[in-house]
Amino acid sequence: MDIKNLNTFILVAELGSFTKAADVLGYAQSTVSSQIRQIEEELKTQLFERINRTVVLTERGKEVLQYAHQMIQLTKEITATLEKENNLRGEIRLVTADSMCKKLLGKAYISFHKLFPDINVNFMTAGTAEMMRLLNHNEADLIYTLDNHIYSTEYVIAHEEKVGVHFVVSKDHPLAKKDQITLEELIKEDFLLTEKGMSYRRILDEKLSALSLEINPVLETGNADQLCWLVERGVGVSFLPDYTTADSVKEGKIVYLTIKELEIDIWKQLLYHKDKWLSPVMKTVIEYCSKV
Repeated sequence: MDIKNLNTFILVAELGSFTKAADVLGYAQSTVSSQIRQIEEELKTQLFERINRTVVLTERGKEVLQYAHQMIQLTKEITATLEKENNLRGEIRLVTADSMCKKLLGKAYISFHKLFPDINVNFMTAGTAEMMRLLNHNEADLIYTLDNHIYSTEYVIAHEEKVGVHFVVSKDHPLAKKDQITLEELIKEDFLLTEKGMSYRRILDEKLSALSLEINPVLETGNADQLCWLVERGVGVSFLPDYTTADSVKEGKIVYLTIKELEIDIWKQLLYHKDKWLSPVMKTVIEYCSKV
């Protein structure tokens, strides 16, 4: 039912006149009559008794007037709630790769929390397979994968970005001074890697397996920043996304190795299920993650 028509109905009932209501609203009297007629046709009932120049509510009209006031009030409340973007309230369950937490929970999050103090973001970390399970069972609202590019009509891609990934060593490591390095030579080194089966580590293992090669790391941990720190100090070789190592490379502490025999594409993708309601709170968190 048109809200404008309801407003006109309420004004006619209060003034007891189509003409006076038309003057207040700035409408032609025929417009007011047409709006009232539309309501009567929708409800299949007569709202006013029109005798000579008097306009009086029918018994049904009196009942409808009460509902009309309630509907107008509810409309005002809904509009006011949606307009208060800085007062958004709710919880979003976000599952992401461990190595992405530092960026998502860095300085940008402090600003986000100040703007939206009533939005509770429940951060969890998991591998891609577990992320998909949580999303499919509605145990997660959003997932931020770091893996192969995911194509599926079951999910909506809210944001995606290709991520650089490299083998890295300290600036003083013997491999740092070589222009050409073979895979066979590389895998003999001491490796520090993220846990087996996790995102880019899994992709690396799959690529090597296709070449009948394997890495047996001396250390495995899900903390990519800790791995970068150890590489800086010459503990071994690692395979890490560029957003984790970029600062260290810029400072000259570590060096990227180029291995022509191995090309790996990694994608960051922010996904939600196609059947998930995109609430104002969820839109706000998606915007935050996309900017970060």
